[in-house]
Amino acid sequence: MHTVPLKMVVIVAEPVLESRIVADLRQLGARGFSILEGRGAGTRNAHATDEGENVRVETIVTADVADRIMAHVAAAYFEHYSFIAWVADVAVLRGAKYE
Repeated sequence: MHTVPLKMVVIVAEPVLESRIVADLRQLGARGFSILEGRGAGTRNAHATDEGENVRVETIVTADVADRIMAHVAAAYFEHYSFIAWVADVAVLRGAKYE
C-alpha cells in the first residue's frame, strides 16, 4: 500500500466563524474540508458562545498550504476569538487528490 505524507490542519473555533474559515481555507489552497460540531472546555473552562458548542474544521493539505493556513489564522483570529489550530502529519491513500 502506497501512502503520501501530507498535513492535517485542525481548527476549533466559535461557530460564528465557520463561513469565514471555509472561505479562508479555499483561498489559501485547501481543496476540501470536514466540519464537525463539538463541545468541551478550554483553559478558562468556558466557551465564547452561550450554547457551549464549537466547530472543528479539518483539512488535509500539502506542507506549504498548511504553513499558509497557520500563518493566516494566527494573524486573523487568535487575538480576538476563541480559536485554536494545530497541524499533524498524516499519510493518505490517493495523495493526488491533495495536489
